[in-house]
Amino acid sequence: MNSEKRPNIKAVFFDIDGTLISLKTKVIPESTQNAIKNLREKGIKVIVATGRSINDLNHIKHIEFDGFLTFNGGYCMTIDGQVMFKQTIHPDDIKNLIDHSEKSSVSFSLMYEDKVRISHESPQVLELYTHVNLPVPPLYDRETLDIENVLQVNIFIDPENEVSFMQKVMPNSLSSRWTSLFADVNPGGISKQKGVEYFCEHFNIDVTETMAFGDGGNDISMLEFVEIGVAMGNAGDNVKEIADFVTEEVDNHGVEKALMHFGLL
Repeated sequence: MNSEKRPNIKAVFFDIDGTLISLKTKVIPESTQNAIKNLREKGIKVIVATGRSINDLNHIKHIEFDGFLTFNGGYCMTIDGQVMFKQTIHPDDIKNLIDHSEKSSVSFSLMYEDKVRISHESPQVLELYTHVNLPVPPLYDRETLDIENVLQVNIFIDPENEVSFMQKVMPNSLSSRWTSLFADVNPGGISKQKGVEYFCEHFNIDVTETMAFGDGGNDISMLEFVEIGVAMGNAGDNVKEIADFVTEEVDNHGVEKALMHFGLL
């Protein structure tokens, strides 16, 4: 995209961890907060696009957004609380996961609309919740376990074991990751791209009028789909390779600089 020609952008989608929130300081830079405010003042829709739960957004609640794409597109909600889309993981995959974990050392978290439950407090699980600055959820109870309404799973496996695990244990689901620590698992066919499609339809916006920022593997489908996909400077090489533009890191005002580059600020 030629920066000399200002694109006609009507909606911008933002990943949270590593994009809006610095993984170093655990806060949103003031320059990013001001940029989001300026976009909305111009009438541009600003939408969160995250793998987080709809209930894990306290770190950004002080900023006004126009919508929330959560669970990597599996749960999309407008600012006034209207649920536009919701898709749960196939119950067979959850049952397989439980059975598999009881025979192995694999740990996981089950994410619901209103709660999160973990398999056990493994070092990897504890590292995740420290990483995203959230309290460690309680353990699941096998006797009362709800396998029908899981929206997302975080599965703590190495990248090299991910494909075989998914084929064997959760064949109806799709995995992606933004860290080597764990993989996000969502219903088959669900991705941040699908979430962008729902919001475009809701706001009557064409995909050629969209822009997105991200840094992880679960952002790739979104960055490829929108008109302008921006990878943060702290993004992985696989994300930078598919992006239309690579900006600087979160802590070096990457969001603000990219928006200025494209004439949106």
